[in-house]
Amino acid sequence: MAFFGSKKSRTALAASLRDSSKLSSRLRELLSNRGTASRLSVCLLTILILMVAVESWRAPFPYRLGMFSEHGIVASSSFKVSNPIETDRERTQQESQVPYYFKQQPELIEKKLPGLLRDDLIAIANARSLDELDPDSRAELGLTSSRRLEQFIGQLPEEPEQTFAELKSLVSSPDSNDTKKIEELVADFKKLISPLATYGIVNENDLTQNQIRADDNITIINEGTGKQLEVTTFDIRLPNQLSENGVIGREWKNFPRLAPLSAVLSHWIHFQAPTTLVYNSERTIKERNQARNQVEEIFDTFQRGTILVEPGQLIDDNQLALLRAEYEAKEKAVPSYERAIRVTIIFLMLVVLAVLNGYHLLRNKKAVARTVSRLSIYLSVIILTIFLARLLSYDPWRAEVLPLVVTVMVFAIVYDQMMAILTALSLSLVLCLSTGAPLGNFVVLMSVSAVAVTSLANVSSRSTLIKLGFGMGLTYFLVYWGINLINNQVLSNGFFDQQVVWESLQGAGWCLAAGYLVAGSLPFVESLFGVVTDISLLEMSNVSHPLLQELVRRAPGTYNHSISVATIGEAAADKIGANGLLVRVAAYYHDIGKMLKPQYFIENMAQGSESLHDNLAPAMSTLIIIGHVKDGVDLARQHNLPQPIIDFIEQHHGTTLVEYFFREAEKQADLSPDHKTDAEESSFRYPGPRPQTREAGVMMLSDAVESASRTLSDPTPKRIKSLVHSLVMKRLLDGQFNECSLTLSEINIVEESLVKSLIGIYHGRIKYPEERSA
Repeated sequence: MAFFGSKKSRTALAASLRDSSKLSSRLRELLSNRGTASRLSVCLLTILILMVAVESWRAPFPYRLGMFSEHGIVASSSFKVSNPIETDRERTQQESQVPYYFKQQPELIEKKLPGLLRDDLIAIANARSLDELDPDSRAELGLTSSRRLEQFIGQLPEEPEQTFAELKSLVSSPDSNDTKKIEELVADFKKLISPLATYGIVNENDLTQNQIRADDNITIINEGTGKQLEVTTFDIRLPNQLSENGVIGREWKNFPRLAPLSAVLSHWIHFQAPTTLVYNSERTIKERNQARNQVEEIFDTFQRGTILVEPGQLIDDNQLALLRAEYEAKEKAVPSYERAIRVTIIFLMLVVLAVLNGYHLLRNKKAVARTVSRLSIYLSVIILTIFLARLLSYDPWRAEVLPLVVTVMVFAIVYDQMMAILTALSLSLVLCLSTGAPLGNFVVLMSVSAVAVTSLANVSSRSTLIKLGFGMGLTYFLVYWGINLINNQVLSNGFFDQQVVWESLQGAGWCLAAGYLVAGSLPFVESLFGVVTDISLLEMSNVSHPLLQELVRRAPGTYNHSISVATIGEAAADKIGANGLLVRVAAYYHDIGKMLKPQYFIENMAQGSESLHDNLAPAMSTLIIIGHVKDGVDLARQHNLPQPIIDFIEQHHGTTLVEYFFREAEKQADLSPDHKTDAEESSFRYPGPRPQTREAGVMMLSDAVESASRTLSDPTPKRIKSLVHSLVMKRLLDGQFNECSLTLSEINIVEESLVKSLIGIYHGRIKYPEERSA
């Protein structure tokens, strides 16, 4: 018996230690790799940005306008809510107690009016009749019946001549000094109007425009002395001042010489008195704002347990504001350690989702996972989607489904359906958890995403995307409406609930908009992700494309070869589930470089004509043959062909050997030892790269077997099968498929498809007997 366990258990333990040691060393090796460290840094940065986007330190606010509350909502903590109505009422009251400020200019009264009156009195004294008096003076003194002010019609004699006679008798007489009498009247007049210099005269328009009422307080500031005087509008309106109880009206009795002229002089003052009060809007507004700001905001206090939403009600604007206030109060009371726990949980959740999506990328999309630029584009789209969805999730938009569905559709087109559904799952989960949405919203988002992904296996036209938008909209409407119907539990209330129907229609509208948005942005999507969609491929397959037209004109043999490669390549790609349309279109363009030197390629040579390569060294001929790849890439870029098509042009020969000219070079080297270095194999290989995708691998085989099959003098099925197998094995053993994801079983399927297609092309025909001559 072994005290420390059996020998087998100790051996297993040692093996596990060795395995863990290998794992840790492998992990250290990966982390020390600069590319791996860069990709991990990008992923970590993305997680941190997403934590900011979802506000990971705060609990989500779970309520929305119009949400149905089956059991009601009770305040879980005490909180205060601002009462804007009461606050505004109190501030308005304090503001109303602030007076309106006017600036007084008394010199206009003291200097102007006495002089004007003296001139008019002198004119009356000098006039022998009313007609000799100046028309303006007559109107000012009320001596023109048609121009009398309405309020003085009953105070002045009807006959202007009578009034003139009374005035003339007061200012002049045959036995007295007119000048002395006039100066005495003017002196009394100065004393009479002295209150106007104190109170001033306001412009009626200022009162109307600034909505100054009769009971409002007014402060007059004398510009000369700076003294302030509190008055009312009655004190500064000229009609009131001249009335019986006004500052002028009650002074007439103190001036006996002027009393008989009270009506005439009052009429005259109305015409001549200038406005001396100027409204000081700047100071008034400043003082009123200060008064408003001094009033503190008034709050209503809600105790814990207060019913905020009654059972069976829909949340309205006021209730939503109360719920928001309660939420903010609870968030302020959350201790730091709880926030740290929440942040940690959100971080771990995002890490799990990142690992899930990253595993799929590493297994199925190595080009994305291992290229920092492509990975950054993918993650940037994720970040942008979360930010937009969060921003659009608030009332009244509620459009979080729009950026989500757009991203899912784009990923289904650019990557694959599995990638899109994983992204939809991750985004829907993050959005629902960060917005506090119920489980029903997650079901709605995933239902719409599933419809989008399953319908995008093949997109042959933009109208397909528009139709998909309608389908997603219908799905959103039915699922959202159905879930709310179930949640309400009372079916009679839920069937025609206006709020639910409106929200369902709103979400359906956003889904329809997503279809239009993706359809319109496809060229941008292709450019950003470096992909080509089936829609663009179908457009490029049109034989009227300038490059194809030029290929037909310059190299008809190459064009026919390309058509044949496209036919057999598409069928082979479809057999293994690859993109046959992409293979077909890429085959149309894969040999466009040959149009620059078509006479050097055998398919363009006339039968029986001498080959131009007979006069060239094998190395030179090889350069010409290999050069068609580089020329094709240059032509493709000049004509703005998408990058995936350019990749096919570069990869369709991989790094294969130009075998014919290599053998010729070997023969020459054997005959002449001086040319031994001219037969190095590396000089006779295409520069590559090798095929990077299954589709590129299929096209390499299709190109090779189509060209080679033309050399068969008797293309029987057996010979065709033997030829195809030898070419497939030669490229397989040469390592041409090491960098693409073609499996051996798929290569076997492709081989069988190519054999079948070539046998169909070179099928035997019945030889008809010759017609006998009569």
